Parts: sequence; C-alpha cells; structure tokens
Amino acid sequence: MKIAILSRGAQLYSTQSLIQAGLKRGYDMHIVDHTRCSLILDEERSRILYDGYRLDPFDAVIPRIGASVTSVGASVISQFENMGVFVASTAEALLQARDKLRCLHRLAQHGMAIPKTVFVAPGQNLNAAVSGLGGLPVVVKLLAGTHGVGVILAETFRTVEATVEAFQRLNERVLLQEFIRESKGKDVRVLVVGGEVVAAMERQARPGEFRSNLHRGGSARRVSLTPEEEAQAIQVASLMGLGIAGVDFLRSRRGLLTMEVNASPGLEGIEAVTGLDVAGHILDYTARGAKAQR
Repeated sequence: MKIAILSRGAQLYSTQSLIQAGLKRGYDMHIVDHTRCSLILDEERSRILYDGYRLDPFDAVIPRIGASVTSVGASVISQFENMGVFVASTAEALLQARDKLRCLHRLAQHGMAIPKTVFVAPGQNLNAAVSGLGGLPVVVKLLAGTHGVGVILAETFRTVEATVEAFQRLNERVLLQEFIRESKGKDVRVLVVGGEVVAAMERQARPGEFRSNLHRGGSARRVSLTPEEEAQAIQVASLMGLGIAGVDFLRSRRGLLTMEVNASPGLEGIEAVTGLDVAGHILDYTARGAKAQR
C-alpha cells in the first residue's frame, strides 16, 4: 500500500512517527509538501504536479496541515479526493475544525456543551458581550490561532477593549469566551481515530499561566476517561467529520465542555505521556479506509 503524508516538515516528530509506523507495517511511505503541489483540473481527469512532475498515484493520504497554509492544504486534499484517493480527514472537515467559530456553531447546533462564546464584530458593544459571558475575566481568542497563540486572559475591561481593538486592526476575527475558573489551568486532550478513543492526557498549565498547551510550558499526564467522556469525544469527532481528531475538553461545574477540535493533532506529547502508538492507530485506520474505498 502506498501512503502519502501531507507535511511541510519532513523532520517533525509527528511526520516521522507516522512514517515509521507505516514502514513497520510494510507500507510504501512518502512525504509530500502540499505547498509544492500544482493542481490540474479538467472534466475528464484531475492530476497533481509535484515540483513540475506528475505525482504518482497513492492509495491513501494522511493530512498534516499547518494553520498558516490551511487553504492551500485543503485544496490539495480536495484534489486527492477528486482523484478517488482515500484521505484520513477531508478538506471540508479540516476547514470547519480550523475555524473556531464554525466549529463551535456545529457543536452547539447538535447540543454539545461548549464554553459560552461571543463573536465580536467590529463596533460591537463589548460591555454587553462581557456581561453575557458572566463578567470578567474573559478569554480573548483569535479564530485561527493554534498552540495557544492569540489566546489572552483579560482580567479588566480595559484589557478586553485594547486586545480586541488590536486584533481587529490587524483584520483578525475575535471571540470572547467565558473563563472556566474551576478548571484551574487544566484541560483534557483526547485522540479519536476512526471513531475510537486511542489515547487521552490531562494537561496542566505552568504556574502563572492559564494556557495548558505543552508548547507553552505546560505539563501532562496520562488520564483515564469515563465511558460518558469517551462517548462525548467520539461524538464530537463524528460531528466534525474528522477521521483523526484531537478533542480538547474542559471539566466544569456543569460538566465536560468542548473547547476546540484539532484536525492535525500533534503526536509527540501524547505518545510520550501515554506510551501508546498513536501513529500506528492512525496508519491502521488509514489502511482500512483505503481498502474499503478500493
């Protein structure tokens, strides 16, 4: 079986972990930089050129798309879909998950518990927005941020005003979200692959920080989920249409809240913390999908 990893970073841990897992299973593994692909579309046959040369057919593709090139990555994924190649996560699912507002809309529409959220349009009354979230402090978020970038805890109204104004001057879309104080800087990252929970970890923010991202110096430990929590994570991934998903939860007084969904979750932290072969689960799911599609 011939499988491509769409990745701009051949030496990144997640990319290499997937490559090694595929090689162990006897698959023909390739890394394709999606930013170097040219897409040829016509009514008879879709093709992809890679650095000017026609890309040989693949049985399956595993997208690892960075936030800065989401649109390009989604276009390449769509082209593979048009060519009849099995993709582990579709272009539409990637775009929906990458836009925090679209993601939260989708989850709320289907009755999933999420933190109270306000989309801040230019000129909106921020006093009313903050009051609607239950007052200060509030979390200010960029719609397209990753790894905790563009996420700020605003403890005063002046900070809310200044932060929102600065982001909007850069033509960025902004959310305000309630601060879940009782989570105490902790969240839960759940890896769902092919409709099954394969790993979970609890992340803890470092002292003086509220963002629990490991990229921000947070720590993590393996955690067991209740059957209800597992079912909720699987349902979230299914609603987002993602074959591979990192689902981030906050534990609150009113239950488990889905904070966001990652379409290209990093593997280094969760494999190190849990000792599980998450990449192997991803390869097995991808191979099953490719065989079923054939």
